[in-house]
Amino acid sequence: MNRRDFIKGAAAAGLALRFGPRATAGPAAAPAPLPVLAAVEGQSPAAITRSAIELLGGMKAFVGRGDKVVIKPNIGWDRTPEMAACTNPEVVRTLVELVLDAGAKKAVVIDNSTNQAKRCYVRSGIQEAVKQAGGDMLFVDAYRVKKMPLRGEWIKEWDILLDVIEADKIINVPIAKVHSFCRLTLGLKNWLGATAGARNQFHQSLDKTVVDLAAFFKPRLTVLDAYRILVRNGPQGGRLSDTEMRNTVVAGTDPVAVDAFGASLFPVEPRELPYLEMARARGLGEYDLGKVRLEKRKI
Repeated sequence: MNRRDFIKGAAAAGLALRFGPRATAGPAAAPAPLPVLAAVEGQSPAAITRSAIELLGGMKAFVGRGDKVVIKPNIGWDRTPEMAACTNPEVVRTLVELVLDAGAKKAVVIDNSTNQAKRCYVRSGIQEAVKQAGGDMLFVDAYRVKKMPLRGEWIKEWDILLDVIEADKIINVPIAKVHSFCRLTLGLKNWLGATAGARNQFHQSLDKTVVDLAAFFKPRLTVLDAYRILVRNGPQGGRLSDTEMRNTVVAGTDPVAVDAFGASLFPVEPRELPYLEMARARGLGEYDLGKVRLEKRKI
């Protein structure tokens, strides 16, 4: 060893003794990018919901202090949670808790149900779950509906629930189900419950409707309840034998990718759902899961 190498080595050793090994380390590695999609499997709906949100960076990544946040589940049907026609109440309750813990001023839960709202809210278990979590459960108020310009390719304007669009942040919380008109109902179709008016007209061109509504609402976060899914007689089922357990919650910042993952829980390829290709063409997201940062976890 020559004198120059000796001096350099001694200096490095001195720095290491004084400041620890980090003094001689190279530049710190950049943190790994957060996933776009997180799919968590487990036995507890609350635990897998919390874990999925944590993998995306935690609720504070999506909700600011003082925000009014609307959580939009599917509460369309007069069914108990075991029938898997409505979003699991434990998933909704956990999201309300996370939103309030993140500093939101309000966590509002609302849906324009298909069956009578008072029965749907109670029988689904969601009304009680929201109350326990400290959230606000709202019924649709006819005076809080306004015709809005959607400027969609199919829907130019429609009646929209003001309580949804006046929120600072929106979280979409659908349940994964089969559907008699469009094979599956997942996240993008869940926006029908944020509209009013003659919604039966949507079925004249349901795929285009779904994409137009998704382009209008633009949720901050989508959380797909696939804990127990409806695999027959959708969208409302009615028998326990119509359901299957998947014990999964999928959360993501790309609503198209969330629906694509949801399709994988059924014998359906994402490319078989026309609205997903339409949504990708409109720049709403990516349905090719091979192009999406996805993290899976089992707890």
